Amino acid sequence: MSNVQGMSSPHSPLSDEGRVVSGKLANEDISIDLNLRPKRLSGFVGQEKVKENLKIAIAAAQKRQESLDHILLYGPPGLGKTTLAYIIAAEMGVNIKVSSGPAIERPGDLAAILTNLREGDILFLDEVHRLSRIVEEKLYPAMEDFGFDIFLGKGPAARSLRLNLPHFTLIGATTRFALLSPPLRDRFGAIYHLDFYDKSAIEMIL
Repeated sequence: MSNVQGMSSPHSPLSDEGRVVSGKLANEDISIDLNLRPKRLSGFVGQEKVKENLKIAIAAAQKRQESLDHILLYGPPGLGKTTLAYIIAAEMGVNIKVSSGPAIERPGDLAAILTNLREGDILFLDEVHRLSRIVEEKLYPAMEDFGFDIFLGKGPAARSLRLNLPHFTLIGATTRFALLSPPLRDRFGAIYHLDFYDKSAIEMIL
């Protein structure tokens, strides 16, 4: 069963339908955690090059009135990949749904997540390098063509049916960039490396 957290960004025009399915944290704990995080790129300390590139990408997408390209964030743990995903959603004014590679065990789990997305939504997948091969391959057409293929029936009578998905942005996060398969890596339109904070940035955070 997939473990999915769907939440509206702080500035989303859509109603807050946030909920946690099979989550370990209570809603109150999640709310406290999110309230402590910066809500905008201007409040995010460090990672200046990444922030500048994201500002340009977000402005361009908003001008075109389109979704952002799929984004991959990689680097050591604890540098703000999850926080950046929420900030991107807030800057774009869209909803964000959260899951992780290990939580999506079967193609059906992925289908349940993708078919519940709305136009412009962001899907944040932590530990994206831990997707199983079969699930990862099902993700390819969703990222490329916003479609999901399902098979009906068995044997000679089996047929394929493509489900059309809303245009969404996948934000993948990983601490193990080298473990990502080249086909998955190549489907991200933007790849950003988060590096360790310098002393001045740490002092600002503290």
